[in-house]
Amino acid sequence: MQSCNREKALPSAEWHAPNDDWTTSPNITFDQLTATLKILGQNADVDNYIKSTRNNVQDIEAAIIELTAKAIRHEFDRAFIYGSSAADANQFDGIRLLINTLAASGQVIAAGATGATLTLAMLDQLIDAIKGQKPDLLLMSRRSRRKINALARAAGNNLEVGQGKLGEFVQLYNGIAIGINDWILDTHTLVGSVETATTGATSSTIYALCFGEGAVCGVTGPGGLTIEPIGSMETKDATRNRIKWYTSVADFSLVKRAALIGVQD
Repeated sequence: MQSCNREKALPSAEWHAPNDDWTTSPNITFDQLTATLKILGQNADVDNYIKSTRNNVQDIEAAIIELTAKAIRHEFDRAFIYGSSAADANQFDGIRLLINTLAASGQVIAAGATGATLTLAMLDQLIDAIKGQKPDLLLMSRRSRRKINALARAAGNNLEVGQGKLGEFVQLYNGIAIGINDWILDTHTLVGSVETATTGATSSTIYALCFGEGAVCGVTGPGGLTIEPIGSMETKDATRNRIKWYTSVADFSLVKRAALIGVQD
């Protein structure tokens, strides 16, 4: 369990003349939040017969561990968007619930009462919902990225291309990296400019996110994603490795993340 303070209200600042008495404004106030670490993991079982008869083709144990770790990463990507502790107490709440696209707020930008075709003006409005800095990432579905590419070409430009923090090539809009999450659905439903469901219609969501302490931050237990050898199993001729990750998402500021809902193609 990780505790954090989320900025709620700043003190006031005042102008002073020489020799003035200085008054003290109300203290900075915070919401006390708790990001409870959740357990994400799976057993990677390797049948001893397959291990002993097929290792001349490939390292079966390594392949099974790699595929299991990939499945865990994919599940984290999904839960980062749609995780819900109400639906499953073993999950953390994803950014859809942290931003709360189910209710109207300054951090939820609606493309229309029931959704509308994406425009660059809508994207600019989403970016402006982030206060104090530009977002680090615009996170969206592949359909939304294709639409932004088409809009940029129609305006006589192409999206910028730069390098990410790991040296990878990334597309940029207004200097902001564009990220793809393949679990963001293009089937959201809007009623009255509020998201009501993730299925049944043709809308999607684009998220603007700042990362790090003071913004959206990943939380992990010591060691991150770990592999624990369990050894031989009693009930079958196999060996087991347990791949696990104690993880969650913390939300340090209400104005460092925003969502553009109702995005249609």
